[in-house]
Amino acid sequence: MRSEAMKSIVIINLFWKLMERGGTQGIQFIVQIILARLLLPEEYGIIAIVTIFITLAGIFVDSGLNTALIQKKNADKVDFSSVFWVGLALAALLYGILFIASPFLADFFDQPGLTEVVRILSITLFLGVFNSIQQAVIAIRMEFKKLMVGSMGSVILSGIIGVIMAFMGFGIWALVGQQIAYRFFGTWILLILVDWKPSLEFSFHRFKKLYGFGWKLLVSSLINTLYHNLRTLIIGKLYDPAMLGFYDRGTSFPGYIITNINGSIQAVLFPALASCQEDRERVRSLMRRSVVTSAFIIFPMMAGLAVLAEPLILVLLTDKWLPAVPFLQMACVSYGLWPVHTANLQAINALGRSDIFLRLEIIKMVMGLLVLGISIPFGIYLIAFGGVINGLISTFINAGPNKKLLGYGYRDQLRDIGPSLLLSLLMAGIVGLVGFLELEPLPHLLIGILTGILSYTLMAALLKLECYVYLLNTLKQFFQKQKGGEDHDGINL
Repeated sequence: MRSEAMKSIVIINLFWKLMERGGTQGIQFIVQIILARLLLPEEYGIIAIVTIFITLAGIFVDSGLNTALIQKKNADKVDFSSVFWVGLALAALLYGILFIASPFLADFFDQPGLTEVVRILSITLFLGVFNSIQQAVIAIRMEFKKLMVGSMGSVILSGIIGVIMAFMGFGIWALVGQQIAYRFFGTWILLILVDWKPSLEFSFHRFKKLYGFGWKLLVSSLINTLYHNLRTLIIGKLYDPAMLGFYDRGTSFPGYIITNINGSIQAVLFPALASCQEDRERVRSLMRRSVVTSAFIIFPMMAGLAVLAEPLILVLLTDKWLPAVPFLQMACVSYGLWPVHTANLQAINALGRSDIFLRLEIIKMVMGLLVLGISIPFGIYLIAFGGVINGLISTFINAGPNKKLLGYGYRDQLRDIGPSLLLSLLMAGIVGLVGFLELEPLPHLLIGILTGILSYTLMAALLKLECYVYLLNTLKQFFQKQKGGEDHDGINL
């Protein structure tokens, strides 16, 4: 495929993916604000613990095979069905393990209500098997518009159910109901939209080949998930559920933003990189563009969010959630680096080097555990700050292999993200001055956001920052292609 044709496909599908993630996260954000006002911090703390174990089980169910299907050239229905049946068997096995283990988890965290929550919420493992294959099909075919429809529908319907249950006084079960409904409706809508259904076909040879690539990603995901959630488990064990709720809500605000943008980049970038894996120069070009563009967009968001953390919490969640402010600010630094991590790791996977990916995860885990072990005796805020330190270290670790693989190491990447980082810090300083006006929380927040957007955009335009010019040209190109596509077929692209 020609370079310009690939660029157009990536741009169009990135738009749909951003629409899907942005719309989904936007609605989910509103739903979570309503629920946080109705529910208690300790209820969020319990859900945070349960979610970790279900997420870990979900990684075993997927086993890295979703990514293996995308990475494989010309994967067919036998490949998809083989992965599906294995995933379904693993979901049944892991559901049984969680069902039996739930009372022991409840005793360990001294939360009797944990047992039933684990047993009910684990049902989502079965829906996750369908959803994982559906998303692989969408990624391979570059049909992210369908994913947008499915995600938007599921988040709206599940949000309505969660809010109604919270208003009716169901407490923690409102959060459980919302999560189950989200997974159910998302899977059901995609069953209608995506041209894939499981068939009674299975090839052990095909599965073995896919698993040869996927098992390294499975181990990598387990290591990564365990490490990133180890703080939550430790806080849940050492502190009361309310404090864990503050930590969870504080990290969720930047998490919503990064999940949207980073998830969009990851979903579109990987199949694009995999499709041109033999052309190292093209892979390098796509990866560099991802690093530069994501830094330009995300750095100012995270810097502004950190500065405006207190008025944001007061306006959206009320003063009962004020202890979440320092956790939010520290999470902004950690999450701000995620897109750089993603671009590096996706390039490594697209080149078929899941062995390097696994090695990096092990190195980062060792470093992370060392930082975590040092921070635990100093209290919950130092535990959270340890995540910032480890995020900075991980940036250099992830970038290391790409110096050899693509000729694009951490020095080149620092040079590319440097301008956006400096402008974001300057913008944060300007926004911080708004606090001296001693405004009420809402005017403080609104004026701060407006000041941040205007100052950052103005500085980027005056300096003619490379990424600013590129994004303007890309948007013009996208809308021209959208218009041309509509004129051509009268329906859609």
